[in-house]
Amino acid sequence: MAIIIACTLIIILASVWIVKQRYQATRRLPLPPGPPGRWLLGNTMPKSYVPFQFARWTEQYGPVFSLKQGHRIFVIIGRHQAAVDIMEKEGGNLADRPRSIAVQETLSGGLRMVLEGSGARLRRLRRVLHAGLQPKVAETYEPIQTRHAKNLVLDILNDPKNHQSHAMRYAASVVMSFTYGKITPTSYTDPEVVAVNKALARFGQALKPGAYLVDTYPILRFVPGYLSQLKAWHKEEHALYEGQLDAVRRQMREGTARPSFARFILEHQKQYELEDKELGFIAGGMFAAGSDTVSSCITSRLHLTAARVQEELDNVVGRTRLPTFDDQEMLPQVTAFMLESLRWRPVSLGGFAHRATKDIIWKNYLIPAGTTVIGNHWAIANDPEAFPEPHTFNPQRWIDDAGRVRGDLRFFTFGFGRRVCPGQHVANRSVFINTALILWAFRLSENPTAKIDTLAFSDTTNIHAAPFEICLEKRIDENVVRELCAPGE
Repeated sequence: MAIIIACTLIIILASVWIVKQRYQATRRLPLPPGPPGRWLLGNTMPKSYVPFQFARWTEQYGPVFSLKQGHRIFVIIGRHQAAVDIMEKEGGNLADRPRSIAVQETLSGGLRMVLEGSGARLRRLRRVLHAGLQPKVAETYEPIQTRHAKNLVLDILNDPKNHQSHAMRYAASVVMSFTYGKITPTSYTDPEVVAVNKALARFGQALKPGAYLVDTYPILRFVPGYLSQLKAWHKEEHALYEGQLDAVRRQMREGTARPSFARFILEHQKQYELEDKELGFIAGGMFAAGSDTVSSCITSRLHLTAARVQEELDNVVGRTRLPTFDDQEMLPQVTAFMLESLRWRPVSLGGFAHRATKDIIWKNYLIPAGTTVIGNHWAIANDPEAFPEPHTFNPQRWIDDAGRVRGDLRFFTFGFGRRVCPGQHVANRSVFINTALILWAFRLSENPTAKIDTLAFSDTTNIHAAPFEICLEKRIDENVVRELCAPGE
């Protein structure tokens, strides 16, 4: 018996020693290289178009580089394979978000799910979003998306100069419809849409690295008045979302509420253990994110060459009916065009920050627990190893030798690991049906006298193309288009 106890103690002590040695070894590993910083203060964060500067540092320091700001460590991922190795394979250790005093705790009142840290609350919120956005549910939104996509074609036909505004109206209408059950087309100038976009712009500006020093030096939160503007903005945004939810509550009492995500969470609040204060931001966040990303996807791709797509549409769909979701499997060129456009100009250039909850070792470099880890979509999209000639728009990179969409190539449009956007299934459907319908109806080209700057877009979390002129030539007889896209058809 004594021998067994002694052997057990030896094994335990040996295991502890091995773990200690490994821990000490990892702590001796260096951080990934990066630009030199100032003593104590560390690196100065770029003030504008941060993903572009991060991409330049990727070229200089390698696929993974580090920055320091005060006591905080940032690790930036700028190449596809490194993103797979770190952001995907270590997804369980990167499901957390860094603490955000300015944006999450103050501007969002701790209620914005995209910035919620890992844990039970995040799992609870994602569970209800998954219930309302999973693939089977996303299919039920297809009639709404189709109806509004046909309206978009008619809007472009009637007023081609304002094609960007029409795409924004589409996105706002669709998301308002399945979020709050609104059936009438929404104008992008409607007060509620303007208010949501104002809140989203504030969120994007506040989210930029280094925008608020309180996240680096938390003691600043005690400075009188320092966060007063963010607190005032939170009150406005919270009141906006609660107002939308109250309208649905009123309709439910009157028996006039249409099916919607807002109605779903109100009816299932107890089942999903949702607090009263969470409801407005859950629904409001869906509208804010959905309308912003989808409109960006549509507007910044209209000038791209699409000859193969239109040849495919003619062969599969013809010119006497509209393309539908049922055609998607037979339209690989449309899907490839969509995938390449999402890579070529990512909707979110810089992505959202993650936080390492455990030490991560990558190629003899250490990413310590507590590090803020950012997958830089712009740099990853322009990785020449994963995407040869990355600056060239080439949908054929997504097509295999058999003419099918490749299953071995992917881009991280909707984020990484366990924090991938739950709305991706709905967003992809919107992008597909609008791509198919617009390219079916119009032949698009650049005006030789008004060259388009394809790098001219907003310095925001989700980018928007600067205003540009485009030539739209009708491919289909106008009367046919109007008849097929008419309301009720």
